[in-house]
Amino acid sequence: MGNMYAYVRVSTQQQNEDRQVIAMAEVGVSPENIYIDKQSGKDFDRPMYQKLLKRLRENDVLYVKSIDRLGRNYEEILEQWRLLTKDMRVDIVVLDMPILDTRKGKDLLGTLIADLVLTLLSYVSENERKAIRERQREGIEAAKKRGVKFGRPEKPVPNFRMAYDKWVSKEINAEDAAKLCDLETATFYYRARRMKEK
Repeated sequence: MGNMYAYVRVSTQQQNEDRQVIAMAEVGVSPENIYIDKQSGKDFDRPMYQKLLKRLRENDVLYVKSIDRLGRNYEEILEQWRLLTKDMRVDIVVLDMPILDTRKGKDLLGTLIADLVLTLLSYVSENERKAIRERQREGIEAAKKRGVKFGRPEKPVPNFRMAYDKWVSKEINAEDAAKLCDLETATFYYRARRMKEK
């Protein structure tokens, strides 16, 4: 048997990876062999995952807590699985799904069962990612209909109303109005257009 490695992923910087790291320590993976990414699983363009790929050798064992920690893109998970297990001849152990342990059942039936389970789980994982995106989109649309504003609120600009009124009544031009507010001319035009829309 080769070396033991682990791959840990959380989707954002704010999420905590401790639960996965503890699980890897419990199976005996040393801390220096645990690779952690804090980003989305939509693709495999992740720095620590790519670094891990360069370290892996034939007969090494790669542990992941669950299949969705490896990734969330159905086709890419299958492609990476085949790259690791067939091309690189690395074993993969998915801790939450003991049937996905390529060290066991290396015969044709074992391989077939693992491939079927992997295909099903990858499909479910990607559909969940799509469902999350759809729920987010629907939530944003519903919030906009209720009048919720997104983004940072505009900072108040001293003298803007006075400069705007003078500009509208043609007492001053846009450049002078912008100077009165300590704004760039383009920013003044942008805010003036927003004021007119209100």
